[in-house]
Amino acid sequence: MQEEYKKHISSRFDSELESLCNQFIAMGGLVEQQVSDAVVALIEGNLELAKAVMEKDDVVNDYERQIDERVELMLAKRQPAAGDLRLTLMLSKATTDLERIGDEAAKIARVASQMDSQGHSPRGYSESRNLSAQVCNMIHEALDAFARFDLEHALKVVKTDQKIDEEYASTMRALLTYILEDNRYITQVINVMWVLRAIERVGDHARNVAEQVIYVICGEDVRHIDIDQIQRRVESQSEAQKGR
Repeated sequence: MQEEYKKHISSRFDSELESLCNQFIAMGGLVEQQVSDAVVALIEGNLELAKAVMEKDDVVNDYERQIDERVELMLAKRQPAAGDLRLTLMLSKATTDLERIGDEAAKIARVASQMDSQGHSPRGYSESRNLSAQVCNMIHEALDAFARFDLEHALKVVKTDQKIDEEYASTMRALLTYILEDNRYITQVINVMWVLRAIERVGDHARNVAEQVIYVICGEDVRHIDIDQIQRRVESQSEAQKGR
């Protein structure tokens, strides 16, 4: 936990910023649940749950609008600088990623609804369950990293995304091979492939949130660089923190 950084933030801002951070975390908890519920709706053929996921997409969108409005007001009123500015900007950028996670959950729920009439796939459900559990944990870990200003947690999320990408690619190859060998369930299997793609995208957005946390703490933009470079920067920052 980066206690010094948390004290720095709290010394500059009051309960207004704390409230905004809590709202961001609440939004993150909602989209995490939406992803989990969407995949359950798919696997169990639960139309009511799928409908609920799609309906709550409006709630997610409202969160995004409210947070963006509050960020804009804070920038105008406070004119923050340095670390305070990074935190404020991070909230705006990461909120966009959370909203897109909500969009992906709604996509999965729509596929679940369609498959009720088109028929269920003979393959891909266990892989969907496994990948969704991992990306939901990524969301949780990214939010925890934000709440604690924890570089190690944020780095863990970034590393997990690489694993998700590898598992996704392997699963897609297996499903493509299956439909080439047996074309009776092409539509159903392709539907599951769309679900897997949505789950993989959720992992990407969770990674983006984690990278924004690293940016807030380290002051460095670690997007578009490889994991080894990110790890070196995180380790350097951690050593600097310990040396204070």
